[in-house]
Amino acid sequence: MTIVILTGGIDLSVGSTVALSGVISVMISAAGVNPFLAMAAGVAVGYAVGFINGFFIAKANLPAFIVTLGSFTYVRGLAYVISAGYPIVLYSEHFKFIGAGNILGVPFPIYIMLFVYAVMFWMLNYTMFGRHIYAIGGNEEAARLTGIKVKSTLINVYSISGLLAGLGGIVLAGRLYSGQPTAGQMYELDAIAAVILGGTSFTGGVGKIQGTIIGVLIMGVISNGLTLMDVNYYWQLVVKGGVIVAAVLLDRLRAKAA
Repeated sequence: MTIVILTGGIDLSVGSTVALSGVISVMISAAGVNPFLAMAAGVAVGYAVGFINGFFIAKANLPAFIVTLGSFTYVRGLAYVISAGYPIVLYSEHFKFIGAGNILGVPFPIYIMLFVYAVMFWMLNYTMFGRHIYAIGGNEEAARLTGIKVKSTLINVYSISGLLAGLGGIVLAGRLYSGQPTAGQMYELDAIAAVILGGTSFTGGVGKIQGTIIGVLIMGVISNGLTLMDVNYYWQLVVKGGVIVAAVLLDRLRAKAA
């Protein structure tokens, strides 16, 4: 979500992609296919969703909000259609390890998270692709005039977003021991809130991946704190919505001050 927002875009489909990737990968694994191939298939599904989003946004010049809102709906629908609305039980121990295993007492998903953040940090700070992302977010027309391939960059950005959402779906399926069509609901809002809280400008061009880590930790503390305080789930949604509005407001005030 960080790189999507850095380009001035938004991706509302990630929660639905998490569900679809988890359902498809668990279904393939349950059919007796090698669990690693099943997981690869789930990640590939996420990549495909992101690629389709990026294609319509970049090639057809459609608003990112509209395109990803559409995929937010139809991707979730596909998850329900494929699973017939029921969770699919996961039997593979290798698959379960991805979401629920641990190494040296540290949950395996933490290693995945650190690896992804390291790759994204390197990409944004030390590659031409990362510089192009910032340039497009700063001024898309200026980026185009300087020779940056804006359309292909945007397609790649949304493809990466989809791929990582697919990876998230694999991890969640392994953690839940099942592929669930209801998985990942509201995840897109949590992701957006974490990115904005981490200092990435909603209008694009400004932000760091290390700030997103802080934003994720803040959202985690809020969610866990409300749960430990036995706050009703519906009120938790109210609080999270307020956090998102407050984060965007702070972003606007910060932009005006600059």
